[in-house]
Amino acid sequence: MAQPLNLDLTHLVALTAALGWASGLRLYAVVFLTGAAGWLGWLPLPAGLQVLQNPWVLGASFVMGAIEFFADKIPGLDSLWDAVHTFIRIPAGAALAAAALGAFGADHAVWTAIAALLGGTLAATAHAAKATTRAAANASPEPFSNIALSLAGDVAVPTLLWLAAAHPWVFFPVLALLVVAAITVIVVLFRFLRALLRRFSRRTVAVEVLDV
Repeated sequence: MAQPLNLDLTHLVALTAALGWASGLRLYAVVFLTGAAGWLGWLPLPAGLQVLQNPWVLGASFVMGAIEFFADKIPGLDSLWDAVHTFIRIPAGAALAAAALGAFGADHAVWTAIAALLGGTLAATAHAAKATTRAAANASPEPFSNIALSLAGDVAVPTLLWLAAAHPWVFFPVLALLVVAAITVIVVLFRFLRALLRRFSRRTVAVEVLDV
């Protein structure tokens, strides 16, 4: 049987960042995996996160995670799912991060605010990178790139959560690389999608002129 981990400040900061970042990719998987780790006794969850161990929360997050698993692998539907979850993943990432670190120290309000800002920013960055990447992949008629990208996200989320809890000093440089990569992807693919949209608009105008 796995021994429970002891969470010091380093672990808590790493877990806070991991919850924020991973929520931008797979929110429901984050909720389920974190709650399951606490329920099984593998991870002593901070007081603010212990609600995730509730069987109803575990069941609901598992069902939603299963739906997201399949929706995320269907071209077109994945981008629609991402668009809707823009208003869910980012505030949820901030809330989970705040719950993870909010009870630390004497001044809970300060730690809660810092954690919420960190978690929300990381969730927004991860979500934006994911959404732009999937939108660019949808420009290709083949579905295999979408499935490959989705599977990569499925693997990345539990890996990052595990690294944050078990090996925080490995997690921090990995997260830094991911943030740099995400910002690069957002900038490059945003320009690509904007150019693609302009090209499509010009073709639409040209067709309309010819029809006239």
